[in-house]
Amino acid sequence: MILHCVFIRFRQDVTASEKEAIYAGIAALKDVIGGIVDVKGGPNVSPEGLDSGYADGFAVTFEDASARDAYLDHPDHRAVGEKIVAAAAGGQSGILVFDMKV
Repeated sequence: MILHCVFIRFRQDVTASEKEAIYAGIAALKDVIGGIVDVKGGPNVSPEGLDSGYADGFAVTFEDASARDAYLDHPDHRAVGEKIVAAAAGGQSGILVFDMKV
């Protein structure tokens, strides 16, 4: 399995309801893209203070790398991704993606 982690520095003016709409859009991808096992998202709750400004994020678990790759190329993923980039501070520079085998 692949755990696809995305951490976001949202712009200051992005509201909680806008964030929730983005998370809902990501979760909805599970119903349209095969190979997604689980989707979780929300604000960082770590007390360590080591988030480097990435105060929100989500994780998508895929059956395997090919499922992840199909997700990356899927037009519905691209549409949600555009919303994330638009809401992130500095666009793509406000997003950190980290994938690992689990």
